[in-house]
Amino acid sequence: MRRLLLATGVVAVLSALVTTAHPAVAAPAAPPTVPERHLTQKIDWKPCFPGKLPDGLPPGSERLECGSFTAPRNWNRPNDKIDIVVAVSRLRPAKGEPKGTVLTNPGGPGAPGRTLPLLFLQQNRAKLLDAVEVVGVDPRGTGESSNVSCGGGANIGAELDPRDRSQGNLDLMLDSAALTARFCQTKSGELGRYVTTEQTVKDLDLLRRLLGREKVSYVGYSGGSWMGAYYATYFPNRVDRFVLDSNTEFTTTWQKSFSWQPLGFERRFREDFLPWAARHDAHYHLGTTGEDARQTYERLRARLAEQPADLGQGRTMTAVGLDEVIATSIYSKALFVGLAETLTRVRTVVEQPGTDQARAAAAAVRESLDRLTRSALPGVAPFPADAEAATSYSIRCNDTPTTGDRASLVQRSEREGRKYPLIGWWRISDPCVFWKRPDVHMPTPNGRNVPPVLMVQSVNDPATPLEGAKRAHEAFANSRLLTVTDEGDHGLYSTGNACVDDVVEKYLVDGVVPDRDLSCTGTPLPEPRRAGHAEEHVAEPQGVNPLTLNAQFRRLIGPMPR
Repeated sequence: MRRLLLATGVVAVLSALVTTAHPAVAAPAAPPTVPERHLTQKIDWKPCFPGKLPDGLPPGSERLECGSFTAPRNWNRPNDKIDIVVAVSRLRPAKGEPKGTVLTNPGGPGAPGRTLPLLFLQQNRAKLLDAVEVVGVDPRGTGESSNVSCGGGANIGAELDPRDRSQGNLDLMLDSAALTARFCQTKSGELGRYVTTEQTVKDLDLLRRLLGREKVSYVGYSGGSWMGAYYATYFPNRVDRFVLDSNTEFTTTWQKSFSWQPLGFERRFREDFLPWAARHDAHYHLGTTGEDARQTYERLRARLAEQPADLGQGRTMTAVGLDEVIATSIYSKALFVGLAETLTRVRTVVEQPGTDQARAAAAAVRESLDRLTRSALPGVAPFPADAEAATSYSIRCNDTPTTGDRASLVQRSEREGRKYPLIGWWRISDPCVFWKRPDVHMPTPNGRNVPPVLMVQSVNDPATPLEGAKRAHEAFANSRLLTVTDEGDHGLYSTGNACVDDVVEKYLVDGVVPDRDLSCTGTPLPEPRRAGHAEEHVAEPQGVNPLTLNAQFRRLIGPMPR
C-alpha cells in the first residue's frame, strides 16, 4: 500500500507522523539570476507523434508538440554549469495564435505531465483549447526529463501487512522504510538533493521566459496544487489565472497535508462506495447496508490474510492486494462498478475453491486487475515507474521537515489504524522519517500579493480531503473555493461536471473571478452493468479521473521525443 499510492500522494503519505508547522522563513528572495546560456536557448518543437497516431488517443492529438530545454541542476548555484533536461509539450489552438499559456501538472508529486494536455482534447474542452496553448511538463526527476531513481528499492516491504502487529513484522516494515530512503538517496545521487518544489518552480519560470510570456496561467491537480501555490509564492508577478484542483494543504508541511488521508479514504469508502454497493445488493451480494458490506470486506480480508487466494497463472490475491484495489478504485466513481464486481468475484474464489465458478471468477479478477493497471493513477502498483516513485519521495522528503522516529511511527499507525482501518495502519511506513534532508528552506505560501486563485474541491475527496483544502483556502489570501457537494472524486475540472467546467473556464479563459466562494453539485454515481453485458463494451460514466486519463495516455504512447 505504501508503494501503491505513492505517486498520487496517498499512502507514501500514510506514513506521516506527528507534525510541526513550517519554521519561520523569509519571503522568497529576488528572482534567480538566469545564466545567459539558458535565456538564449530555443525549444525545438516537433510533433510528438510524427508517424501513425497511437490508437486510443483523442482527435487532435496529432497537434501535440514535444520539446525540451536545459536548466541549472541547482538554481542556487547556476554558474556551476551543471545542467538538467526538462521535457515539455504544448497543444496550440487549431486555428489562430494563442492568447495565453496554461501550464499544467497532474500531481503526485512526481507524475510526468507531458500527456496531460490530451485530457482537454479527450474531454472536448473547446473553449480552453481555442483560446490558449496548453503546456505539459515532465518535472525534473521524472518522465523524459533528467531522472532520479530508487534503484529498484521503491517497493521494499510492499507485501508486508501493516495489520500484523507482531514485533517481527513491525521491525520489517520500519526497516523497509529506512532501506527505501537509503536506496532512493544513494541511487539518485547528487541530483536527488535538487529534486524539490523550489527548484522545479524555477524551472517553470524559465519555461515561461522561453515561451515569451510575461505571465502564465496554470491548472494543477492534487499534488499539482502544491506546486502551483509555490510558483505563485515565488513569482507572484508572473501569475495570471491559477486553478488548483483537489488541493493538498499546501500552507503546511507535506507530512501534515498527507496526515488527512486516513480520514479521507475511510470516509469515501464508508459514505460513498459501501452504501452504493448496498443499494445494489441484488447485483453484488455484499450486504444490504453499508456496514454489512464493510463487514463482508473485513471477513474477506481476514481470510486472505490467513491464506491468499489463488487466481491462477501464478497470481494470487492477498489481504494487502485487496486493500490496494479498494484504495485505488475509490478515487473515481467511474471505478465503483469494477470494484464491486472484483470484490464479489474474490469472495467466490475464497469461498468456493476448486469449483468452476471459482475458476471463472479468478479469470475475471485477473482481467479486472489488468484493466485497473492500465487505467490506474500515475505510479500505482503493481508497476510503478521508478523515476516517479523516486521523484515523489525526493520532493516530499526534501521540501519540508518530517518529524518522528520508529516508536512514534508504530504508535501513530496503531491509533490511525483502529480509527481508519482501510489505510490508517500504513502510517507505520514513511521513508521521510529516515531521510537525510538537504538544507532546504521554502517560504510558506500565504497568497499575499498574489492575484485571485481558484481552488476546486469535492467534499469526500479521499486523497486530498476537504479539511486540508479548507485550511489552505483560509490561509491563502484572496483565494476562492469552489466546493463540489455530493461528490468524492479526486480531480474535477474537465471530467464531465458542467457546473465545474463553466466556473473554471469563465475564470481561466474569460478572466471572471468569482466574488465569493461557490458550490456545484456532483455528478451521479454509476449504475451496475446489465447481466451479460461485456465489461469492455460498457461506457464508463462521466467523472473519469484526470490523473487516470493522463496515465492511460502515457501507457498508450510510451517514450516521447525530447
